[in-house]
Formats: sequence, structure tokens, C-alpha cells
Amino acid sequence: MTEQIKSPMPGIFYRQPNPEDPPFVEPGDAVEAGDPIGLVEVMKNFHEITAESAGTVGEFDVENESEVQADQTIVEIE
Repeated sequence: MTEQIKSPMPGIFYRQPNPEDPPFVEPGDAVEAGDPIGLVEVMKNFHEITAESAGTVGEFDVENESEVQADQTIVEIE
């Protein structure tokens, strides 16, 4: 079963908590429910995006630091 993780709001998607830090997850990583996979920033407020179920991270559909729309797929968890 594949879970699509979607942006809950429009904003800027970030794969890591700070520019100097490594990404939360990489494609192929195993995740558990509740693990962070990225952040969406809206007007200097950062909203953590988490996996809803356990699985393996697929390829990201959006680039780091790119704009996302509400309900846009960020990544799939297989």
C-alpha cells in the first residue's frame, strides 16, 4: 500500500530543519508513523510534515526549497 504525503497548506517545502543539517529522510529510508519528512514554511512559521504510517520513502515529487500548493503530493511512502 502506498501513502501519499501531501502539503496541508501552500508554502515553501524544506527537506531539512536548518540549511547546515542533513535532510530528515532520503529516498529508500525506512520511517515509522509520526517521523518527520520535511517542513512547510508559511510567513516564517514552520509546520512539520510527518509520515502517517510506517514504510519506505520513495522519490520526492518536489525539490527542496520549492513552492508547494495545498494538497500537493510531496513524497510517497511505500
